[in-house]
Amino acid sequence: MNHNYPDLRDCRAFMSVYRHQSFRRAAEEIGLSPSALSRQIVALEETVGARLFNRDTRNVFPTDQGDAFATLAERMLNVAGLEMSDFQAYLSARHGRLVIAGLPSVTAGLLPRLLTHFKTAHPNVDVRVLDALSDSVLHAVENGEADIGFTAATVSPRSRLSFLRLLEDRFIAIGTPDSALAEDRPYSWEEVVEMPFIAMAAGTSVRELVDWACQRIGHPLEPKYEVSHLATAGALVSEGLGITALPHLTLPVLGNWGLIQRPILDFGTERRIGLIWRAGQVLSPSANAFLNIVRSNLSEGPALSP
Repeated sequence: MNHNYPDLRDCRAFMSVYRHQSFRRAAEEIGLSPSALSRQIVALEETVGARLFNRDTRNVFPTDQGDAFATLAERMLNVAGLEMSDFQAYLSARHGRLVIAGLPSVTAGLLPRLLTHFKTAHPNVDVRVLDALSDSVLHAVENGEADIGFTAATVSPRSRLSFLRLLEDRFIAIGTPDSALAEDRPYSWEEVVEMPFIAMAAGTSVRELVDWACQRIGHPLEPKYEVSHLATAGALVSEGLGITALPHLTLPVLGNWGLIQRPILDFGTERRIGLIWRAGQVLSPSANAFLNIVRSNLSEGPALSP
C-alpha cells in the first residue's frame, strides 16, 4: 500500500494547472518554470497512483481521476487555509484562552480594571480566573495550570518564576462609624492592635504581615476572632464585633457594609503586589498580550494605584 500523500504544495500546483489547463500560465502563477511544474505534476501522479491530466504538445485537460482529485485538493487547501487563519488569530491573540491565578483580594480589587482593557483589545479570548491563596497561586503558575498569577508572596531568585512588581498595597484600619475607630484621624499600630481585633487566619499573606508588624513593636496579636475569608471579616466588623486591618485592595471583597477606613501611621511595611509567570518559558500569545496590558497600565501609574 502506498502511504505517501500529496502535500499542500502539490495541491496548489495541481489546482493551478487544473484551472488554467496550461503549464505555462500555471507556472507563471506559482513562480516555477513550466518544466519544473511538469515534473512536480508527474511526481504527484506517481504519489496518488493515477494519471491526473491528459496532455499533448498544446493541450492539458484533466482526466476523470483529475476531476475527482480536484475536489480533494480544493478541500485540503480550504481546510488548511481555515486552520492557518485560526493559528494566525491565535498568534495575534484574537482567539485563545488565558488562565489567571490570583489572590482573591487582588483579583477583586485590581484584575477587573485590567480585564476591561484586555477584553476591549482581545474580545474573543476566553479568560479563566483561579482565586487562590499565595502558595496555591505559585503552585498553579509553576505547574502550568495558570499562564500568569497575581501574588503578594516573595518570589525566591532561585525559583522558576519571573516577577513583575506592580504596586505597594498599604494597610488601613477598618471599622464601623461607632467603633473604636470613630475618631477621624490616623491611628498608631499599637492603638489598633489593642482594640478588639478580627484577624485573618494563619497562613494567609495578610496575617503574615500583620504578625510581622506586631513583632516589630513587641506587641503580640491577641485577636478576638480569626477568619479565613475576607468577606467573613467584613461581616463581623459590620456587626460591631471588632475592627480589623487589611490591605487597601481587599476593600471590594469586604462588601458594601458602610465601613470606615483610617490610616495607620506606623504599620511598618506594605504588601508588595506583583505578576508572576514561568521563567524561561514562552508565554502564549494571549498571556503575552495581557502582560503588555498590565505593563501599559503600570507605566500610566494611576490605573494601578490602590
